[in-house]
Amino acid sequence: QVQLVESGGGLVQAGGSLRLSCDSSGSIINPMGWFRQTPGKRRELVAIIGSAGNIDYGDSAKGRFTIARDNAKNTVFLQMNSLKPEDTAIYYCAGFGNQGTYWGQGTQVTVSS
Repeated sequence: QVQLVESGGGLVQAGGSLRLSCDSSGSIINPMGWFRQTPGKRRELVAIIGSAGNIDYGDSAKGRFTIARDNAKNTVFLQMNSLKPEDTAIYYCAGFGNQGTYWGQGTQVTVSS
């Protein structure tokens, strides 16, 4: 059984930075990534990374966010810089394994103007 636990969310002013972490326990999953969701909207891709370092970013993250992965610890990070109020959302860690997709419980990120 895979469990994903996020940390690092919080309240930050516009222009600030936050770093999210996601610790994975259980089976090794690949790729891993981050999605976000606001009320009334679909969950959207922020960034995703494979164990070989292949990365894809959602349009909202390009140029401001950086995803990284520690394969030895099966942990994925999201460094978010130049945050904007529209980045306010619940951020979910995701992992894609042979037996399905796994989600963390989510961590709230709030960016004040």
